[in-house]
Amino acid sequence: MKTPAVPNTPVPLGAQTPLETRFAEARSYLNPRRQRLIMAMLETPEETFYLSSRELAKKYEVDAATIVRTIQALGYQRFADFASDLRRHFVTRITPYAVMKATAEKKSSLADQIGDSLDRDLQNLDLLKSSLDSDRVIELARAIGRARKILIVGVDLAASLAYFLGYGLIPLGFDAESLTGSAGQIHHKVRSLTGKDMLIAISFGRCLKQTMDAVFMTRQRGVYTFGITDSDSTPIAVHCDAYLCTSIASPSAIGSYVAPMALMNAIQVTCSLVQSKRSLAMLRQGQEEYTSGDRWYQEPRRMRPTNGDRPERSGPRRRRRKSRPDAAG
Repeated sequence: MKTPAVPNTPVPLGAQTPLETRFAEARSYLNPRRQRLIMAMLETPEETFYLSSRELAKKYEVDAATIVRTIQALGYQRFADFASDLRRHFVTRITPYAVMKATAEKKSSLADQIGDSLDRDLQNLDLLKSSLDSDRVIELARAIGRARKILIVGVDLAASLAYFLGYGLIPLGFDAESLTGSAGQIHHKVRSLTGKDMLIAISFGRCLKQTMDAVFMTRQRGVYTFGITDSDSTPIAVHCDAYLCTSIASPSAIGSYVAPMALMNAIQVTCSLVQSKRSLAMLRQGQEEYTSGDRWYQEPRRMRPTNGDRPERSGPRRRRRKSRPDAAG
């Protein structure tokens, strides 16, 4: 089995993920082979968190039963529960360098790497579809409908998600604003919120401090907070009143926002349908703009040249072929 040697130093108990905690507690009665197997998974979560039990067995050159028994030795009843904790471990431990290093070390062609990237995006979408709590999406849509003002905070790459969600809510009649500027601007906007408003915070992994500062400031003012993140154990999930999860796992060093963007679409659709009369009334006001006016680009009309204005052709003229009579005529 291709696994690293077991280190002599014990796993530290501080700042551990749930999977690390289980391993530390079970380590004393695990045989060396199982310890090496678990250590391999913990040290390369970017390569293992999305694999099935059979795929893990193939990767580590063991049988599937060994994988299952090792997971059960950690106290997991189902492989799905183990996989969930492995994803949490991936989210809190992975770095862009580690992702890029693992991708670059794969012995496959660039075409295969492109296919792997698209496959991972599809896996993220499948995971979102199978695990998304529809009731929680509806809860978010109703909270948006009740709020006087909705502030959406996203920093760095998450700014694209915040902007997309905010822009999509405005035509439906919601007073939404995406906060993607400086820390000072975000703090000033957050201070204007009251109990009638809400804040949507978007951040992944260890979560950015600027986003978390907005969450803490908002909660101190008694404002409802809703988070969008990628694990149940991220700071966004822990400190927001409610949250939704979607994976950003990718061979790319910057992560994949395919599934989060799909979640934004689902939220916008739900918001439009929860208050469909209001949405239709607002969209009807812009109907004329969508069918006429200056919104859409149009090619300028070109005057058909007359015989006198027709430009001369450059180069030799091609001789026309004489038309041949039809076989029947």
